[in-house]
Amino acid sequence: MADEVANDPGVPAAFDPKMLGKVQTAQAEQETEAGQMVQFVSFRVDDSEYCIDIMVVREIQGWVNVTTLPNTPEHVRGVLNLRGVIVPIFDLRCRFGDGLTEATELHVMIIVAVGDRIMGLLVDAVSDILTMNSDEIMPVPEIETRGDQRFLSGLIPVGDRMVAKLEIEKLFDIDDLVHQVSNAAE
Repeated sequence: MADEVANDPGVPAAFDPKMLGKVQTAQAEQETEAGQMVQFVSFRVDDSEYCIDIMVVREIQGWVNVTTLPNTPEHVRGVLNLRGVIVPIFDLRCRFGDGLTEATELHVMIIVAVGDRIMGLLVDAVSDILTMNSDEIMPVPEIETRGDQRFLSGLIPVGDRMVAKLEIEKLFDIDDLVHQVSNAAE
């Protein structure tokens, strides 16, 4: 194959077929030196756009009614039986202090894995998959205007807008919430 590539008139004369596959390795090394390529799933809550690391997303599905549980925080919408796994569903609008979402079939649940736990996030819509160099993520300025800023770990410039990167682990006190949901289910 190397001879076929070297004899192809469309390939520049300086092309070395022995470098096939090594070009990608060199490019990957350059990317690692400059920062890693990372991907995020972006979504909307009200007029704001947020994203989470694509590696924590297990699936995305449309809203379905969930089973409500007594004595849980307001932002815990209930639980969903997802193929035999009980998944607590959290309303991000409510978690950010903007009231309960009036969920319709147009709303979306993003099922995520946080540590060894599975949970769902109720959002208005999934927007896009963002791919970028980790060096492009900007720090969150320290201002105290909204409570949801403590859940942010960066800002991502996308065209003329900014997408706020959520840190799922900071978003919920996982051990406390799982304890509350477990106690309510008993």
